[in-house]
Amino acid sequence: MTVTLEQVRGYRLRNHHLDAPLPAGALEEAVPCGAQNSPPGAWETALWNRAEGVTLSQLEEALYGRKTLLQAWSIRGVPLVFPTEEAGVFLAPLSARPGEEPWVYTRGITGALDALGMTFDQLLPLVEGACACLEGETVVSKEALDRRLAALAEPELPPEARTAWRAPSMYGRPDRQTVGEAAVSFLLRPCAFRGRVVFGEREGMYPTFTAPVRWLGRPLPEHPDGERELVRRFLRCYGPALPSHFQSWLGCSPRQAKRLWGAVREELAPVEVEGRRRWALLEDLEALARGEAGERLLLLGPHDPYLDLRDRDTILAEPARQRQVWRTVGNPGAVVLGGRVVGLWTVRTRGDRLDAAVTLFEDLPAPRRSALAELAERCAAFREKRLDGWQVC
Repeated sequence: MTVTLEQVRGYRLRNHHLDAPLPAGALEEAVPCGAQNSPPGAWETALWNRAEGVTLSQLEEALYGRKTLLQAWSIRGVPLVFPTEEAGVFLAPLSARPGEEPWVYTRGITGALDALGMTFDQLLPLVEGACACLEGETVVSKEALDRRLAALAEPELPPEARTAWRAPSMYGRPDRQTVGEAAVSFLLRPCAFRGRVVFGEREGMYPTFTAPVRWLGRPLPEHPDGERELVRRFLRCYGPALPSHFQSWLGCSPRQAKRLWGAVREELAPVEVEGRRRWALLEDLEALARGEAGERLLLLGPHDPYLDLRDRDTILAEPARQRQVWRTVGNPGAVVLGGRVVGLWTVRTRGDRLDAAVTLFEDLPAPRRSALAELAERCAAFREKRLDGWQVC
């Protein structure tokens, strides 16, 4: 089967619920692959683009009140917001089996392990055990969490490792972090996958952390087919794709990606895109063939799930433009038309006011520019701000 880039974009837009918004009450369906919450608030903009008329208070109620949405460290170690009932898709399947480390966010722990004279597999159970304290308490701020768990893990260390544990960190700010606190920071992600820690309700500028059973009042829901479902979700949102794309999206080792991908091998079919062989779900071939990108104009926020893809040329062909949208740090938002990135946008807040600036990669007619301004007004209103400055170039 051969498909065009337009068909691919149409298929992905529909599965990301970006072809047409869902009702505001369908928040749990809106982000089938979760929504990154880094920088803080990114997930809110993602839901605003996918749920008609949704408000910040409705999102907060779903995350902190009804708790039908949950935030935890997940794919690539990022804070991810996803439906609580799908924790068995976005957490447990990410746990590496023996020989499947390192993940992209645990490779850096080598320096701490060398200083301690310990292995990853020796240290992880000690930090996981320290997380038991979270079943009875909530910790405010990531720095305080690292400090709390490091203190609890220290008595369980081999005596010869304790001096190094308390030594100044070789990472970041040695005046504010010990080697032990740095090691804990690396290991919190695998602890999250094992259901030991989730995010609680934010307190001002600080995130809070606790155990799932304390936050939800029950253990994390399980999924009978979580590992295969994780691959299926990826393929629906980013297919047709390659195993290497899946590995990059997860941030895992090639060995773990190969195992997870292989679990759905019989469900896959080869698809040719622009002369390149990719893989899609057999059951989705018909939907892929009828993919139509449409002409919906979108202001996607930084790290929107739709932009979280390896084959960036599918939605933006020019490498120089790609570097403007996908930066090492500080990504802007993306202006998307018919599934293609046609520009970038940035915002600056000043009290109750918001300034927005758009840089277009191609000329848009006057009606499209007017529609962009209307979208910016709506985005500001969603953020409970007033659009004060507006610039298009």
